[in-house]
Amino acid sequence: MERTGPPARFSGLLAALSAALLVAGGLAASAPAAAAADTDLARNGGFEAGLDGWSCTGGSGAVVSTPTHGGTSALKATPAGSDNAECSQTVTVKPDSTYTLSAWVQGSYVYLGASGTGTTDVSTWTQSSPGWTQLTTTFKTGAATTSVKIYTHGWYGTPTYYADDLTLVGPGGDPVAIPATPAGLRAGTTTTSSSVALSWTGSTGAAGYNVYRGGTKVLSVTGTSATVTGLAASTAYSFQVTATNSAGESAKSATVTATTAAGGGGGGSGLPTHALVGYLHSSFANGSGYTRMADVPDSWDVIDLAFGEPTSVTSGDIRFSLCPVTECPNVESVAEFKAAIKAKQAAGKKVLISIGGQNGQVQLSTTAARDTFVSSVSKIIDDYGLDGLDIDFEGHSLSLNTGDTDFRNPTTPVIVNLISAVKTLKAKYGDKFVLTMAPETFFVQLGYQYYGSGPWGGQDPRAGAYLPVIHALRDDLTLLHVQDYNSGSIMGLDNQYHSMGGADFHIAMTDMLLTGFPVAGDTTKVFPALRPDQVSIGLPASTQAGNGYTSPSEVDKALNCLTKKTDCGSYTTHGTWPGLRGLMTWSINWDRFNNGEFSKNFDAYFGG
Repeated sequence: MERTGPPARFSGLLAALSAALLVAGGLAASAPAAAAADTDLARNGGFEAGLDGWSCTGGSGAVVSTPTHGGTSALKATPAGSDNAECSQTVTVKPDSTYTLSAWVQGSYVYLGASGTGTTDVSTWTQSSPGWTQLTTTFKTGAATTSVKIYTHGWYGTPTYYADDLTLVGPGGDPVAIPATPAGLRAGTTTTSSSVALSWTGSTGAAGYNVYRGGTKVLSVTGTSATVTGLAASTAYSFQVTATNSAGESAKSATVTATTAAGGGGGGSGLPTHALVGYLHSSFANGSGYTRMADVPDSWDVIDLAFGEPTSVTSGDIRFSLCPVTECPNVESVAEFKAAIKAKQAAGKKVLISIGGQNGQVQLSTTAARDTFVSSVSKIIDDYGLDGLDIDFEGHSLSLNTGDTDFRNPTTPVIVNLISAVKTLKAKYGDKFVLTMAPETFFVQLGYQYYGSGPWGGQDPRAGAYLPVIHALRDDLTLLHVQDYNSGSIMGLDNQYHSMGGADFHIAMTDMLLTGFPVAGDTTKVFPALRPDQVSIGLPASTQAGNGYTSPSEVDKALNCLTKKTDCGSYTTHGTWPGLRGLMTWSINWDRFNNGEFSKNFDAYFGG
């Protein structure tokens, strides 16, 4: 969101992926011959028994009769969207032993590798192989390693690849027993309105644990505790847990039942069932003109004051003041502004300070900046008697350090410090504190394909960078209204790209938030769904307000699809959400400039 015109389209999404490929490694030299006692440990490496023993991501793998390298069958796997078509199996091995992994492959950007070796995981690849090419690599297992994962995969957006006659030659490992069923499953004391914390006693020989809710697996973890999120308030849920290792999965544990707390979380209970959110240009003027607080129409349920900005990018010191008289001749006095805020609140409206915007870059890179952020934002809230905070960090405010790859456990200081600061503000003001966020699609839905700088570097470190913030604060979050504008095309859960300006874009982008999605295509790192009452759709109020203007008829189609499952077009949603909170727009000023088209359409649709 910007001051003088449409915010800039987000910059080049990613650095050239070819650079990442170059550092992934080239073809390995021929490995030393295996010892006479060594055997081939790969199961069904020739794929003569179909996919027996193999697991392929996203249903990407199949067995074909042509082309083959040997025998009558070979593996065919096709990358699609964020899925690189990995096919893998876990093999029992011996500690402190050397193994040779080999396969014949055909296609572009075909990889062969092993992970979980306990030493250095290995991979090798071919950039282009129109005929059968042998890939070979070696590795040594660690002192405590008893199993490794071997795999093949392609590359995102590349054609089908083929693999055949895969072997893993080395000493056979001791048989691994399926671990015992975990005992002692219990719900913790930190149950909230949307989450339940669980813990249990570990099982000997377990490599990980699966958590089930109502008989459906919802989490896979390596430790003996987990928090299940995305739950409804005041609702009873049943949970079980199993232990897993390379031999398989144990039986499910005894069932434990837990009931979530009451309330919508994050001050959301103070909003109407369907709410209209708008930004008010309070500290500056642009082509839409200045609107006094007292003149904000009654349609607006949440009014975000734009903007609180830092004294410098890294200071954390946020300041807010009304637009100067020289810029806004009709600006009210501070006393009148505060009185108008109280009047709006008395009418049931929420008034928030929005931090950031296009010009307000905020990087809380130190704990000192974090603490200054808390104290300065608190002063603004107290001085103006506000209801809470809107986080509108854009540009380079949030990015992920190289190696920060798990949104559930962020390590980047600007991310960690922001989360800590907001939690402190929430604790200070209590349950009535309203917390909203307005990230761009680049920082949220793009995370379905790319997260941070990627496994080998070279990607834009800002990709998906809001996800750890949203996830850590989801129990305190009142509303997430992603800016479905000023956006490049974004891939949806149908693995198709969607573009701004029509109902389809808003349907696909919102469906991702209400369904959840694997981050960077990693099915072990799934961003959980948000509650529908936590989600609003962000749109520009007019053609002048930003790129991606959507006509009222297309807005209605998007709402119909998401809340009634009608007018969905070609996109199939993963649910129906009549409790979707509503709409957000940039901005109240631009809507008034456009004769109230946006707010009038909202009122007509929801009967306001």
